[in-house]
Amino acid sequence: MKKERILLAVLAAALGLTSCSGPDPISEETVRPFQSPALAEVEERRSFTLACYPGAGFHPISGGNRLNLTLAPLIYQGLFKVSQDFRAEKDLCESYTVSGDGLMWTFRLTEAIFSDGAPLTAREVVNSLNIARRSQRYSGRFADVERIAAEGETVVVTLFEPNGGLPLLLDIPIIKEGEDPQRPVGTGPYVITEGEGELTLTARQGAQVPLSTIALRTVEAGDDLVYAFDSQEISLVDADLIGTNALGYSGRLETTDYPTTTLLYIGCNLSSGACREQRTRQALALSVDRDGIAERVLAGHAAATSLPVHPQAPGFDAGLDKGWKQDPERAGVLLEEAGWIPGEEGVLKRGREELSLRLIVNQDNTFKTAVAETVADALKETGCRIVLDKLSWEEFTAALEKREFDLYLGETALTADFDLRSLLGGKGGLNYSGFADPESWELMAQYRGSRGEERETTLVNLCGRVAEMAPIIPLCFKNGSLLTQWGQVSGAEPTQRDVFAGFENWKLQYS
Repeated sequence: MKKERILLAVLAAALGLTSCSGPDPISEETVRPFQSPALAEVEERRSFTLACYPGAGFHPISGGNRLNLTLAPLIYQGLFKVSQDFRAEKDLCESYTVSGDGLMWTFRLTEAIFSDGAPLTAREVVNSLNIARRSQRYSGRFADVERIAAEGETVVVTLFEPNGGLPLLLDIPIIKEGEDPQRPVGTGPYVITEGEGELTLTARQGAQVPLSTIALRTVEAGDDLVYAFDSQEISLVDADLIGTNALGYSGRLETTDYPTTTLLYIGCNLSSGACREQRTRQALALSVDRDGIAERVLAGHAAATSLPVHPQAPGFDAGLDKGWKQDPERAGVLLEEAGWIPGEEGVLKRGREELSLRLIVNQDNTFKTAVAETVADALKETGCRIVLDKLSWEEFTAALEKREFDLYLGETALTADFDLRSLLGGKGGLNYSGFADPESWELMAQYRGSRGEERETTLVNLCGRVAEMAPIIPLCFKNGSLLTQWGQVSGAEPTQRDVFAGFENWKLQYS
């Protein structure tokens, strides 16, 4: 976790394979550069204030506004929380048991009270999970779920297939429907109150929090958000500094990065061209400087990895990761074994065939384009002839569907259990490589079904097989960034789903 004093220019970044656009006016649209006012012009000490967009509603499951979803952990709790090192921590779940076959999970609830005074019940938990099951945001987490039911004061989740990482998927907000369908009731430490047309987060009685009230400032457009933060009208922003059309902030601020499950990777076409050959793919994987991409190209806002699992996650094998880091000499040996020898201009040839590869990338993101250029330069050094095609989003997705590429630069947000089915499974919606390896699929099933130390062992086996087969070449996992005013916040340890994690321990220099 690093903090630095920085002056940020307007940033732009990549549209991931799992991202979608919508009408949300605060969803990181491009803004005009804004010159931050001098600190001397900020005459009064401001209160701790957060941004919101009331017009989008505050529903934590069906809502899609990023500002309002950032507030959700202050108002709602889930059965579990997910830590920075991707471990499930009990929240509204007091304890749980799992059947011998791993298909039935029984969760016993803690004693908790909703902000309207009603006690937490299994019925409300089941209702919340079923709403999530039908939502765009969470539905993918329920692929293995057959049934969710309340049995007395417990919640029983029955699966089609075992998944030892189920708690990692249950950090979903638990709600109680109230009078306002866009503002359901929660069990968290704060509740939204309204007075004289102003919204405020008010701490509930007995809540262990550093502030009794938090002011909310309405933001209606991207440039308004930038102005509000740069002028210190709001105290913090949750940002993707290497995301598509990221907003630009300036002035004296601090950045606290946190790990995410968003993977940047190179996908290989296994059905045609030079990437059909396994040793060629392995050589390409050994040609890429992942550390350089994470630190220089992505300005340190990423964690380099040669494996499709985050370096901070349980079961990540540092030795295995090191074995697939950049190694041009070993790459050259593999290419020679595959029959590729240097020809004219140093380009590798096999008979009359040149090692020519088409790498496609979505051009809407300057950071992603820079990553693709860095990869292309590395492969040229290896002896490949690279055609780098920078495509619009529509052209890029069309090329993926038709498999008109040798390599592509992809991005996807994995779930916290690092389930690879969507990316490499036989029915995976993002399996553009055409990967079909029964041994890998069996290892995926073993990993999903295992728990405890066995789960970590099976993950190492799975990652080893994926690295060996090289249908994709993992590059790094992106970081999220919590931006705060310089010197005003300390002790923050944000997570991917909760930038206010451990809020009770924050030290705030606000009135």
